[in-house]
Amino acid sequence: MPSLSHESLAMLFKNRPSLAAEILHDALKVDIPDYKAVRVESGDLTEWNPAEFRADAVVVFEAASPVLAVVVEIQLGRDQGKRWSWPVYLAGLRARTRCPAILLVICADAAIGDWCAEPIELGHPGWTLAPLVLKPEAVPVVTDAAEAARAPELAVLSTMTHGAAYNRARIFHALLCAVAAMEDGDRAELYIDVVLAALPEAPATELEAMMQSGTSPYQSDFARRYYLRGETNGKVEGKVEGKVEGKVEGKVETLLQVLEARGVPVPDEARERITACADVAQIEAWVKRAVIVRTVDALFD
Repeated sequence: MPSLSHESLAMLFKNRPSLAAEILHDALKVDIPDYKAVRVESGDLTEWNPAEFRADAVVVFEAASPVLAVVVEIQLGRDQGKRWSWPVYLAGLRARTRCPAILLVICADAAIGDWCAEPIELGHPGWTLAPLVLKPEAVPVVTDAAEAARAPELAVLSTMTHGAAYNRARIFHALLCAVAAMEDGDRAELYIDVVLAALPEAPATELEAMMQSGTSPYQSDFARRYYLRGETNGKVEGKVEGKVEGKVEGKVETLLQVLEARGVPVPDEARERITACADVAQIEAWVKRAVIVRTVDALFD
């Protein structure tokens, strides 16, 4: 299946906090209390203990006051330490918000999801934490353009998870209609970059071809801007002209596009280091990190 970036998945919840409600209610069938607003809170759940506890994302739903708090954790592997820290996350968030708290774990692998879903016995009689886990098969498959436009982050998550499936053309169609309708062009471009970085080479090439198809309904101003941006800034002309040669060049191009879309300055020295790298795995790691870093120096740390 496509590789799901830890940082990319967390970004979706931070950009659209209501995605937590859509996943909990629609995919996991959890009742959500009535709310009037939803916001992202600091993921720092450290209390009096000097140890640091930081969640990947924290979402709070509000009416007149907080009615539900959700800890969102992206889990791409087994980490025994989480079975000790997750209860702390919930207890700390519940105390801070004075409302019920839920743990939502997003997993890219079904086996990892099974491990994450195992109940955590805290020792006190009757006190057992059963994490709510979204496994790949439970991620909604978004193929309706109107639904994707209403919730573009859900369409991104759908494409990252199911974009290598045999029916991916409909998934791609919904995604491209959604990003074409987004008012924030930089975010739309970032979402396409993230999806292309997550997909295997063949589906990624197919998605790019669909974007460039002159007869497609989603061949919009957004698609033209996306493919022309390399030409206008003089840095990545290969994507516009279709002359990108080799996998390394394509990954480098994606990395530079993500940094540019997020407004991260790339000095000449850093650009030379990036373009000189011939290690595909290293470049892919930089692409995943590029969605959260604020400086290019942090990219290399």
